[in-house]
Amino acid sequence: MNALDLARLEFGITTSLHFLFVALTLGLAPLIALLQTLWVVRGNPLHERLTKFWGQIYVVNYGLGIISGLLLEFQFALNWSGLTHFAGELFGAPMAMETLYAFFVESTFLGLWIFGWGRLPKVAHLLTFYVVTLAAIGSAYLIVVANGFLQNPVGFERAGDALRVVDLGAVFTNPAALLAVGHILPAALMVGGFFMAGVSAWHFRRGTGEVPFFRLSLRLGLTVGYVATFFTIGFGDASVLWVVRNQPTKLGSGAEALRVAERMAAEHGPGDYLAPAWVPIALTVMLSVAYLYVLFALVPIVLLGQGRIERRRFLLGVGVWTIPLPFLTVILGWTVREIGRQPWVIYDVLPTSRAVSDVSTAGVLASLVIFTTLYVTLVVAGYLLIARIARRGPESLVLGGVLGDAEPVRGR
Repeated sequence: MNALDLARLEFGITTSLHFLFVALTLGLAPLIALLQTLWVVRGNPLHERLTKFWGQIYVVNYGLGIISGLLLEFQFALNWSGLTHFAGELFGAPMAMETLYAFFVESTFLGLWIFGWGRLPKVAHLLTFYVVTLAAIGSAYLIVVANGFLQNPVGFERAGDALRVVDLGAVFTNPAALLAVGHILPAALMVGGFFMAGVSAWHFRRGTGEVPFFRLSLRLGLTVGYVATFFTIGFGDASVLWVVRNQPTKLGSGAEALRVAERMAAEHGPGDYLAPAWVPIALTVMLSVAYLYVLFALVPIVLLGQGRIERRRFLLGVGVWTIPLPFLTVILGWTVREIGRQPWVIYDVLPTSRAVSDVSTAGVLASLVIFTTLYVTLVVAGYLLIARIARRGPESLVLGGVLGDAEPVRGR
């Protein structure tokens, strides 16, 4: 493998592992906001405990996402200086805005939420997490705007050896970005919902005494995950249809794809401008997994309504063991999106070979080993910590409690 191959591999590993944290953050935030809203409106201590329990997991996952995001920025700066020089005004600006947004808005209000239990009025405290949730969605939108420009470059003109913005509105309303946002947000809710349901199923298999607590978590997770799956499929289909009409080479088949590939070869030089043959297969696999979830989740939803799900150990076991499936599905979707664009880093504008930094193969290999080691360590340690919190359940809450007090904080 040469430096370009290694740089692409490093980018694929780091972004995929980082997206594990992003998906769960985006998926859990609206659910926690809903639970806290129910507590503020109804005053039920059960909703408060639910908010704190899932909030603890959210805080840990968010912190891990921040660390992995910083590492991602470093590896990007090391390996892809050609892209930042050529399209920094269009690609780099949304990325920089997202970084400032995440650190100065999302992190600030999350800190207020963490330390505001019992100190801020209930409504004001709830509003801080509303800001956190909206900031998470806004951060995702800015990242997708940057990636959308790579997928479908709009609103620019060439200025020497770089690109310049001429229509900022076109950049931020890029159909490749808007369709991706519509696809990613429900996909994240699918991840968060089925994660919540899977953790609850594990506790039921262990004979938990917190039956009302995990029954409500199971109902909420299954319902949100089930509904979000339909929206994920719908926006995914819309995205594929848009690609078929506008950028057929990303699917790598069909007469129109061949015609466009021939035009690219004439304009940019000989090369393979069609996506790998496995890309349509991967799309089929993703769709199959989504429909599998639609069929799987319907049965426990019906049984939950009848109050019988707690005794169905097989279904509970399936719910536990399928927790990783939504994560794998969203990672596969992101991989398909990136691989389908090759050999372009900016579709039909900048080849990937011209975007890589002028770094030796040995240098890229060293950074690949270092960053992969850091990311694997972070993911393993992080999810072991999240699993420990999930296993301990709500009987040992830390969020919102007095320092050193492990008992649940009720009615505060």
